[in-house]
Amino acid sequence: MQAQHKVSPRSWLAFELNVLRRAKFTSAVLPFTSNPALGAYLKRWNVRVAANDPTISSSTKAEASIANNEVQLTPDDVDAVLEDAYVPGYKLKNPSLSAWFSETDAWWFDNVHGRIASLSSPTARAIAGSIAIAAGQYVMSFTENDREFRQPLSQAFRRLWSIQPKPFDNHSRNTASNKSPDDFVAECFADLLFLRLPSAHGQTTRAFMGRNAWAEEWLRGGNEFWNDFESSMTGRLGAPTETKSQYLRLVDELLRKASHIEHWAIAHVETGFITTQDIVDTISKIRRVDTVYTKDFSELSGTKAVIITA
Repeated sequence: MQAQHKVSPRSWLAFELNVLRRAKFTSAVLPFTSNPALGAYLKRWNVRVAANDPTISSSTKAEASIANNEVQLTPDDVDAVLEDAYVPGYKLKNPSLSAWFSETDAWWFDNVHGRIASLSSPTARAIAGSIAIAAGQYVMSFTENDREFRQPLSQAFRRLWSIQPKPFDNHSRNTASNKSPDDFVAECFADLLFLRLPSAHGQTTRAFMGRNAWAEEWLRGGNEFWNDFESSMTGRLGAPTETKSQYLRLVDELLRKASHIEHWAIAHVETGFITTQDIVDTISKIRRVDTVYTKDFSELSGTKAVIITA
C-alpha cells in the first residue's frame, strides 16, 4: 500500500472549531494529539481536556500546553537548561543524535536533554522539551544554501521561550497521556470523543514520522526502542496497515471501545485511499451518524477535510 501522507491545510484548526461550536460538551478526550492546538483552544471554552498520543514527542507538547494550567519557565530555568550546552563531553550519551545533526548541534541536544531532566517539575520539563523540539525543527528548516542565516541553538531556544504563550487556567484537571489510543479511550470518561484519524500507511512509525522521528529518539535517549514501540502498536489504530479493510477494522475496534462516550467527532483527511463513505459506513455499524462536514482543499493540497459527528 502506498503511504497516504498529506500535510493538513492551514485552516484545519478553524474548521474543527467551527464544527465543535455546534456541539454541547464540557469535557473532551483526544486519543491522537500530534498538534496540541485544538486541546489548548478548547480549554478557553472551559472544556476539561484529556489528551493522548502514542509518541512521547507529541504527548510532551500536550503536557506543556494542554495539561499545564499555570507553570512557566523562569529565566533561571532557561539559564540552567542552556548552561554549557555546547561543551562536548567524552562521548554522546545519545549517539543517535549524530544521524540527525552536526557534531556541534548533537552535543547541544545531548547536553540540554540532561539539563532538562534536572528541572524541578514534570511540567517544566515538558515545556523545556517542547521548546527544544521547536528549536530542532528550526534547525532542520535550513539547507546548505541558507545555513549562514541560522541562529545558534541557544539563541533560538531563548527566542522561542520569549514568545511562549502564557498557560490558560480553565480551573479543570486537564491531562496528557502517552498510551496506546485504544487503552486511553477505554479508560476515559467525557462528553466528547474527538478522534483525528491517523493517515493510513504501510511504513514503520519511524519511517512514517520521517524527519520528525529525531525528537522521539532525543526524548527517549536513543533509537533502540523502535522495535518495542512497533510491537506495542500492533493491531491498534496508528500501526502500519496494508489494506483498506485492515485500517477500517482498527478504526472500528477503537470506536467500540469508545461506546461509553456520548458524542463523537471523527476528523478525517480524504486523500483517495480511505474515503469519507468508508468512515461513515464504519461508524454506522456502531451508532447513527448525525452530520458530515467537509472542507475541500483539493485544488491546493489534493485533500478534503472531513468531520463526522455521531
